[in-house]
Amino acid sequence: MPQTKFAPWDDPNQKPLIRFENVTKRFGDFTAIEALTLDIYEREFFALLGPSGCGKTTMMRMLAGFEAPTSGRIELQGQDIASVPPNKRAVNMMFQSYALFPHLTIWDNIAFGLRRDRMPKHDLADRVEEMLKLVRLEQFARRKPHQISGGQRQRVALARSLAKAPKLLLLDEPLGALDKKLRQDTQFELMDIQEKTGTTFVIVTHDQEEAMTVASRVAVMDQGALMQVDTPEQIYEAPNSVYVADFIGDVNIIAGTAQPDADGVVMLNRAEGATPLRTRSEIAFAPGQPCHLAIRPEKIAISAERPEAADNMLQGKVMDIAYIGNLFTYHVELPDGSVIKAQTANTKRLASRSFTWEEPVWIAWTDSAGVLLDR
Repeated sequence: MPQTKFAPWDDPNQKPLIRFENVTKRFGDFTAIEALTLDIYEREFFALLGPSGCGKTTMMRMLAGFEAPTSGRIELQGQDIASVPPNKRAVNMMFQSYALFPHLTIWDNIAFGLRRDRMPKHDLADRVEEMLKLVRLEQFARRKPHQISGGQRQRVALARSLAKAPKLLLLDEPLGALDKKLRQDTQFELMDIQEKTGTTFVIVTHDQEEAMTVASRVAVMDQGALMQVDTPEQIYEAPNSVYVADFIGDVNIIAGTAQPDADGVVMLNRAEGATPLRTRSEIAFAPGQPCHLAIRPEKIAISAERPEAADNMLQGKVMDIAYIGNLFTYHVELPDGSVIKAQTANTKRLASRSFTWEEPVWIAWTDSAGVLLDR
């Protein structure tokens, strides 16, 4: 039988595991979170994504019980958890520093919370061995934290956090201390462990690539507000605002005014004398309404010859070229001085640029390649 798609947020009969209901958090005169409402479902790997100071860590600390909301309600399994102290919640938190005990072995670090809960010795040993196996560290059980690598310490902290079988695991920038390659490998390990345990993970990160890789859904935040909550695919392909489009990945933002045409087509009028751009839009625009076209560089074709047929084609010259291994990014300057980025994949073993600096080129894209935004 084919596997059903995991999307409890689309099922009106599903009850959320976590519910933020009109939550506001103030620190003196500063409002960190403003009237925020959000549902997170069981078995989700949910990412809170945003720049420093956007409120994502404050949300996590309220879930953990380290901060109380100024107003509003936070529920876990339908119960208001405002009065439940941190150590009584079915919630665990994994910190960026890992906070391992340097004098204890890996085995004893994982066992620490279970011992405090007075778990019977036999059950405790079985649980620690199960966690060591889960994170593939059985052979390192008797070592101390300083005797293993950063990536292995990260897995010990994860095993210790999961040992008490929490309903919810909070991860605060958990991969921040790892180098890029190890970080990428560990992202897939995290996803695998989350799937095996069925624990709901909520991760705080400012790394867009990390959020897009691991999460079932992403909440993009700015200044204490949710800008968009959606799957990584929707966030990337159908951002709801210029802020979200610009925050996730590389994008061209072209400003103009709308001129609605027939059948969902809107012409984007730019500066005087510039060619209008044709785009399809699910949003209705009024004539003359200010709007922005967000289009990803990989959706734009670049060629030396004028394309035979394209919904949108513009001529310009190559101003800058970035080579990043798998991609070439060309910065094409248009006659009005604006710059559009176009990308081509590097499919040959020996890379050679298709175009060079100052070379005249054509760029083209379809009317459905971009998203027309009203804010």
